[in-house]
Amino acid sequence: MASVIFDKATRRFAGMDRPAVSELDLRIADGEFMVLVGPSGCGKSTSLRMLAGLEEVDSGAIRIGDRDVTHLPPKDRDIAMVFQNYALYPHMTTAANMGFALKIARMPKARVRRQVEEAAAILDLGDYLDRKPKSLSGGQRQRVAMGRAIVREPRVFLMDEPLSNLDAKLRVQTRTQIAVLQRRLGTTTVYVTHDQVEAMTMGDRLAVLKDGVLQQVGTPKDVFERPANTFVGGFIGSPAMNLFRLPFTTEGVQLGGLLVPLPRETLLAAGAEGATEVTLGVRPERFDVLSPQDLETPGLELEVDTVEDTGAVAYLHATAKVGQELAPVVVRLPGRPTQDKGAQLRVTVRPDGVHCFSAVTGARFGQVQDTTSIRVHLPQDATR
Repeated sequence: MASVIFDKATRRFAGMDRPAVSELDLRIADGEFMVLVGPSGCGKSTSLRMLAGLEEVDSGAIRIGDRDVTHLPPKDRDIAMVFQNYALYPHMTTAANMGFALKIARMPKARVRRQVEEAAAILDLGDYLDRKPKSLSGGQRQRVAMGRAIVREPRVFLMDEPLSNLDAKLRVQTRTQIAVLQRRLGTTTVYVTHDQVEAMTMGDRLAVLKDGVLQQVGTPKDVFERPANTFVGGFIGSPAMNLFRLPFTTEGVQLGGLLVPLPRETLLAAGAEGATEVTLGVRPERFDVLSPQDLETPGLELEVDTVEDTGAVAYLHATAKVGQELAPVVVRLPGRPTQDKGAQLRVTVRPDGVHCFSAVTGARFGQVQDTTSIRVHLPQDATR
């Protein structure tokens, strides 16, 4: 096992007007499960390939443990990589695929067999060692690819979107297996995904990238609860955070018919910037629903466009008039929905449920706390 350090690592491709990865500074602890997450083209896979030695580092450095591996070939880095497409040899059995790297390294056959069987036991592949890939399911093939990495006992595991070829149910099962396996082995792991649900449920920490630039590093809870900027706030969380660009006053911001007060530190930071507008962020689950009888509390009026009923929770996709513009709003409600398409709602936000960002830079002003209680009204005709 070993730590991993990206020290201002940069990768440029010919014909691009910006680096694919720009001065990446990231420190991954020994035994940590680090997830690189971001949309397509953000540089996460390029960063992983730089660590693997499959892409050159144009400037900066990469270290594994106390070794500078910036210009070492992949075979000398003591890493093992699990690819998106499994990359199994179709003519070889599971056992042969898993032990191939050890065979090439001229390890004694008895030792190869022992390490393959130990890895197969960990991955529940003992009954499939004599099968070839064509007779295995997608999840079993992915476990074989992981077993091939495990038997090498590397210092670092690298995983490049290993679940993207699996169906939804199998993805959930396999991501749990990978997380449990990593904790059992204690091997430093760098995992790349564009799926923020995978990132939130698997990683010890997340590194969020956009356009080759690191946006934020932190635990899933920290990144979710205190996003560094509007990009992170809008990307991490499903459905995404609601973002509203609103006029800024010394009393707070006006969200439709609702005045949202801001804490003193946020007011001071926005005033120091000379802001006339701020971006207010509200996650869907931070909206509350009140009884139709509570008609005096101010709120934001919504019209439901569609209802996404998942059984345990429901998502109301609605439209609200914010200032002179119509804005989409997503509200999460517990249980089965009583609202339907076309329902008229009045919504508010929980006291701790707002985030405030600069409308100029997108950077976070600070955690919004101790705001006035904001709630949701359902007119009588909105229920069924």
